[in-house]
Amino acid sequence: MSTETAAPVQMLNVQVDGVWHQFPKGTRVIEACSQAGKYVPRYCYHPKLSSPGNCRMCLVEMGMPKMTPDRKPVVGADGKPEIAWIPRPQISCAQDVAEGMGIRTDSPMAKECRQGVMEFLLINHPLDCPICDQAGECRLQEFSVEYGQGESRFLEHKVKKPKNVELGPRVTLDAERCILCTRCIRFMKEVAHDDVLGIVDRGSYNSIACHPERVLDNNYSLNTVDICPVGALTSTDFRFKMRVWFLKETKTVDVNCGTGSNITIGSRENKIYRITPRENNDVNGVWLPDSHRLNFKYVADAHRLHQPTVKGQPVEWRTAIAIAAEVLKSKPSEQIWLLASGRQTNEELFLTTRLVNALNIKKQHDILPRNGTADGLLIAADRNPNTNGAKVLGLTTSKPGGRLKKFVEGVRAGTIKVVITMGEDLTKAGLTEEDLAKLDAIIALDILPNKTTPHATVLLPASAWVEKRGSMINLKGRLQRLNRAVNAPGEAHDDWEILRDLIQAVSGSNGLYMIEDVFKSLAAEVKEFAGLNLSKIGDLGVQVIQEKTPEPEPAEAAK
Repeated sequence: MSTETAAPVQMLNVQVDGVWHQFPKGTRVIEACSQAGKYVPRYCYHPKLSSPGNCRMCLVEMGMPKMTPDRKPVVGADGKPEIAWIPRPQISCAQDVAEGMGIRTDSPMAKECRQGVMEFLLINHPLDCPICDQAGECRLQEFSVEYGQGESRFLEHKVKKPKNVELGPRVTLDAERCILCTRCIRFMKEVAHDDVLGIVDRGSYNSIACHPERVLDNNYSLNTVDICPVGALTSTDFRFKMRVWFLKETKTVDVNCGTGSNITIGSRENKIYRITPRENNDVNGVWLPDSHRLNFKYVADAHRLHQPTVKGQPVEWRTAIAIAAEVLKSKPSEQIWLLASGRQTNEELFLTTRLVNALNIKKQHDILPRNGTADGLLIAADRNPNTNGAKVLGLTTSKPGGRLKKFVEGVRAGTIKVVITMGEDLTKAGLTEEDLAKLDAIIALDILPNKTTPHATVLLPASAWVEKRGSMINLKGRLQRLNRAVNAPGEAHDDWEILRDLIQAVSGSNGLYMIEDVFKSLAAEVKEFAGLNLSKIGDLGVQVIQEKTPEPEPAEAAK
């Protein structure tokens, strides 16, 4: 076993606007300024991409220590090196800090340079802010107010460029607004590994375009819209739908796969308009796949289940719960099976275990596995967002779905007569519709009709992931929090409330009135959640399961 320890990071002394700070070696000047509380405006710079230094908005005044003839720093009365300032401005995004470096972010030279850069950027920029989708989030607007001159000296006609250009199925370009920061080009090359974008034409007629016979159809294409500092690249789906300042933003996590990417949901008047990535360097960085961010419209489907039914007839909630409990209590435990879901929250899974215990069906339960192909970036092969939660709470084995074969055999043999399904279509677990018809009863929680719901004896309308609070554990063992963005339709209830009422009707237990109460009970019984609550999880989550490091090969172990 190696006993080597990482070498300590060298700290460098740097002066920022007259105040000395220490920064780790390798820190970019622009980041050092931010850490010192001095924001330097930028367009082309993005911390997750390479730095081309082509927009020149981040120009600052810079200098290095004065040196004596024997190459020693000249020290001033304060004991600090005296700075010899370079007579021309320097870009702060493409160089690292150095020992004794001096930086001025607010000097007359720096201010004049920013004003000049803003004036050049606005020469040919169209005055269409009132109809631009980027209004409210536009760096050009913000910087023109904060760093610009407030007026234009340009009297000539502006250069006209193509508008409403469909670069691909999900991204639309307005070339007149583009300031050629090249963020989109670098993202597609460096992150998405699909070098499809480039700059065509020359001089003032430069514009972004796809390479010949190519389109921007990569599954990460909408990230170019996120990082575009102006309104040049827009989401075709969101285009002209809603002003961003009207949107309520809700921080939550994606549930399309086990990665658990952090996202922000933009909604208004109980309608979701867009989903964008939220920065979390321990999970998804600042990126999000298109397929995940656009997969929300089923939540507002006109066919959403919104009222409980018994044998297809609408009933009150109290009646539906009572009939479901009566069915469950009338059958011996060996005739009951429960299909949980890797899409349930930890709180719902916890209450599901209580229902399992109340019905004494210790090994007659599992989750439905969902497997796909990992893309090597953010899409995991496990399409369930909370497989780890189901494992921790004992609702599945180390191999999810391992008990489903016996379940199908039991239904077909007639030994299993009642099935409870937590938002899963039983036909995807291996049953046919003929098998469903043989069952004495099906108790189903779901949000949309599927092949199982017409056969349900008791059908209980539940909430979609954007309509609930709770937590999940992603594939890397990080506990993360879901927050409610919109309300469930009609009489649909939160899943945990349905489970609580069902448990109470079956066993008589009670005492859970809020989701916080459920988590408190969960934390008291399951060690992975000990000492936590929903507030302590925070916006970025908490690591509760340590990732297993791969065992060394025998040859390596011998060394």
